[in-house]
Amino acid sequence: GGASPSPGLFRCPLCRRTAFSGRRRRDHLYSAGHQRRLRNALARLRPKVEAARKTLKRAVVGPREEEEEARCWCVCCRREVRLHLSHGSLTARHAGLLEHLASPEHKKAVGTFWWENKADPNLKCHFLISSEDYELFKASLTKALDAYEASRDEVIQQMAAQIRKVEQSRKEIVQAALEPQAETELCTGDAVVETCTRTQSDFSFAVEDGAQPGPSRNATSTREQLGPPYSTVLELDWQEARQSLTFIGHQETQGKGNVHTGMYLLASSAV
Repeated sequence: GGASPSPGLFRCPLCRRTAFSGRRRRDHLYSAGHQRRLRNALARLRPKVEAARKTLKRAVVGPREEEEEARCWCVCCRREVRLHLSHGSLTARHAGLLEHLASPEHKKAVGTFWWENKADPNLKCHFLISSEDYELFKASLTKALDAYEASRDEVIQQMAAQIRKVEQSRKEIVQAALEPQAETELCTGDAVVETCTRTQSDFSFAVEDGAQPGPSRNATSTREQLGPPYSTVLELDWQEARQSLTFIGHQETQGKGNVHTGMYLLASSAV
């Protein structure tokens, strides 16, 4: 910045003006312009102080957020002050400003500011926090922290119960979806076993029929349908044919004859 004013000059930080000391300084401090700027400066700080006062008996604790780093300008101390105090993931709202208003440094700065700027003495108490009030706030803050921890534990338990409920519901849905598929596979397996059993049974029966000599199943069925007289004739014919037929093996000729020749030789042998 620039050079410091001479010992006989006075620098007003609110109006940002330099005035002579003595009577001219006093005239400036009581002037309408200076008093208006003084009221405006105090009016910007007072709402924040009043909001902090409301938490003296009922402290507010919550999760930390970006806005918790907000600061305000203390016109009496001429410096920025943190509105809230944060530790870890928790924030105590307005705790920073209350701590500053209750500090001995702020009380001293308020007295100097009021004397230098000729502020209204009736407004001075609105910008201070007594040590008794601050002790009340600290007790309230302890209770608020305990209540927040208890509520957070309850929320965690509720979330855990909800997670277990969702997991159980998911398992039931999956189980319900798998049961019809298992029943279908079981029925399909039974059908395959039954089909294989029937096929094996039919195959065994066919082998048994083919292994035994005599009339075929069709001939037997025909005999049963024709009755005793005809069935006897058919049986005799089959027995005679079985006795007269003789297998002579494969006949090989020197390039002569064919399948019809073989059949002819078989018939001639039978005669």
